[in-house]
Amino acid sequence: MPSFSDLLGLCKLKVVALILLTAVVGMFLAVPAPYFPDLILVALASLGIGLASASAAVFNHIVDEQIDLQMSRTHQRPLPQGKVSRNQALAWGVFLGVIGLGILQLFVNTITMVLTFISLIGYAVIYTMYLKRATPQNIVIGGAAGAAPPILGWTSIAGTQNIEYALLLFLIVFVWTPPHFWALAIFRVEEYRKVDVPMLPVTHGLAYTRVQILFYTILLILVTLLPYLSGMSGLIYLASALILGFIFLAYAIRIYKNPGDNQIAWRTFMFSVNYLMLLFVALLIDHYWLMTLG
Repeated sequence: MPSFSDLLGLCKLKVVALILLTAVVGMFLAVPAPYFPDLILVALASLGIGLASASAAVFNHIVDEQIDLQMSRTHQRPLPQGKVSRNQALAWGVFLGVIGLGILQLFVNTITMVLTFISLIGYAVIYTMYLKRATPQNIVIGGAAGAAPPILGWTSIAGTQNIEYALLLFLIVFVWTPPHFWALAIFRVEEYRKVDVPMLPVTHGLAYTRVQILFYTILLILVTLLPYLSGMSGLIYLASALILGFIFLAYAIRIYKNPGDNQIAWRTFMFSVNYLMLLFVALLIDHYWLMTLG
């Protein structure tokens, strides 16, 4: 039997943590300040969304086992190392998914369960099994599944009420995903080429990918203005979005101007994770700061 730590190693816990952060911020923003959502409901929704996200990660590991075995970034994962069998991983993934979706259906609401299920299928099946191997736009199209958590958080508390604001959060994560992942793809381009995965740097070259990172980063800065322009957030968020956005842009420009330095791509990837975390924390702080003043 695999150890519990090996089973957890299939769940991409760092990714799930980032997913939960964006979902939880969506939950709190769904309630007008200075009020808070029901914290028990927040906990149950977070548990359900987190387990479903972990389930999608397990299925990603199963599908990508042979690819993972050939890449230095992933060959130490439990499946390539033989610490967990495919059948054990499949059972674990199904278990997590059923429990997560069950919690959402029983204790949260049906719309959140359905949207979470669609996101799970979108990532584990449509992206991992098809898009990842079919098109260099895999990250752009598949990014919709990864951008869903703010909507899941919102609907878990408010249903479809004022859901257009949740769509702004979705759009931010959706536009953030390509420059975030393409920076990693530049750093790992030879590994993706070796396993014949058509990531953008492999199919269109590094120069083209650098231009696309720059374009999407500029687009991201513009998109992050929407919560302020729509009246959803205030000056604290606006200042944070602009500062973080221009730092991200500085990284993108450095990638563009220094084609021979792969370490810049890696540092950009790492910053992009912190960028999204800090941006959503700023949304939350701004939300309750405005209410305090009011």
